[in-house]
Amino acid sequence: MVSEPKIRKIYSLVEETHADGVKRLDRPVRKSAVAIVFKNPFVDTYQEDLSLLYQWSEELGETAIKKAISALAIEADKVESYGKAAIVGERGELEHCAAILHPKLGIPLRGNVGPAKALIPSAKKLGCPGTAIDVPLHYKNAAYVRSHFDAMEVRVPDAPKSDELVLIVAITDGGRPFPRIGGLKVEEVKGEDGLK
Repeated sequence: MVSEPKIRKIYSLVEETHADGVKRLDRPVRKSAVAIVFKNPFVDTYQEDLSLLYQWSEELGETAIKKAISALAIEADKVESYGKAAIVGERGELEHCAAILHPKLGIPLRGNVGPAKALIPSAKKLGCPGTAIDVPLHYKNAAYVRSHFDAMEVRVPDAPKSDELVLIVAITDGGRPFPRIGGLKVEEVKGEDGLK
């Protein structure tokens, strides 16, 4: 068994929104995503114990979140929203995505954008090279902040190959442009329980 991930590619993407509809923003809202493409150690086999992917998710997550923050050229505490996603190639299983996303990935994500109390939203799918996925996003300290319910579409043109996994981390430095559907406001967040 392989002891460390065999990374083929790290793909970074930055999106800046300067206007929405007929209004221009005073400051653009920026989103950053980093996708890490690596060899799936469990292709073509059923493996009960997926803890190797748990371990890798901490290392890969640390790399991805630091690169995403650097791409926005902001201090880590200025990150407002976060999300995660994974795509598995056709010789793997959807559960491989779950293993790379859930048990341990929150540790490096929260540790690098803290304080961060809210659940990190996620998405997963099986795909082929160029498969797009919408990475769900929401405010890092409180789930009820509707202004930050959003997503970022990410795709890596040549990944995943059939024997690969793609781990994606996305962040923002703000919410949607011109939010007006109510809900908890950022300035009202207590940040105690991840909800309000």
